[in-house]
Amino acid sequence: MTGTLMTPTPPSSNRPVRHPAAALRQPNVIAIASGKGGVGKTWLSVTLAQCFARQGQRVLLFDGDIGLANVDIQLGLMPDRDLGSVIAGRFSLADAVMPSEAGFDIIAGKSGSASLATLDQQALNDLRDELMQLAKSYDRVIIDLGAGVDGVVRTFSAVAGITLVVTNDEPTALTDAYAYIKLARMADRNADVRVVVNIAPTSREGERTYTKLNKAAENFLKYSPPLAGVIRRDDKVRDAIRNQMPLLTRHPMCEAAEDVEALAANLMRAPQAASL
Repeated sequence: MTGTLMTPTPPSSNRPVRHPAAALRQPNVIAIASGKGGVGKTWLSVTLAQCFARQGQRVLLFDGDIGLANVDIQLGLMPDRDLGSVIAGRFSLADAVMPSEAGFDIIAGKSGSASLATLDQQALNDLRDELMQLAKSYDRVIIDLGAGVDGVVRTFSAVAGITLVVTNDEPTALTDAYAYIKLARMADRNADVRVVVNIAPTSREGERTYTKLNKAAENFLKYSPPLAGVIRRDDKVRDAIRNQMPLLTRHPMCEAAEDVEALAANLMRAPQAASL
């Protein structure tokens, strides 16, 4: 008996189409990104994680910066298990979780290694999914991404409820931050991308730097990324990094510490992207 060939009904043109990344986003995940290196992204990741931990939240900091992984170095840690050993298959991602004296857990990266960059997309997706399983046990997961918009950055930023793009007043930093925002919004127009201006001479100057970036985004992208916070230039930050100690441990009352605490409070108040 001859069967009837059924033609699938095309989806209604009135039905909203959601980007595939939208289904992955987790409201408790914050990705910290930058268009270029050297803007203080890792330091901010560490300090923000400590801020949340001091609020009584259970926090995991994932070091996803390929080749330049240094969260463990900034914390003065010498992990015997890191992302490299996970990729090599010696440990699961959960086995690589390491507590820190700063009050939060970390998964250390693999400094000087391009291991993540050599993974195919399926392997990257599997690692990302394993991280999202771990995220269910935490109030906050902070992903310290590498600079730029390569495949690893795109894969891990796709799970973030919020992405913080870190920049400063240097023209190259602003240009690269704009490029990151542009590509992130092209990948997913619903992505919640916010700006953090770091190493600002004053709060007012930081706001002016943001205004330049925001004006370019409004003019060319028709998008206005919110200002999440301004971090003032503070010599205490360099001192804390040099001594491999978290800023809130070594200099809890300094200006930069106050600014990151204000950023954390802002993120806790602001509505997060819904888990879809």
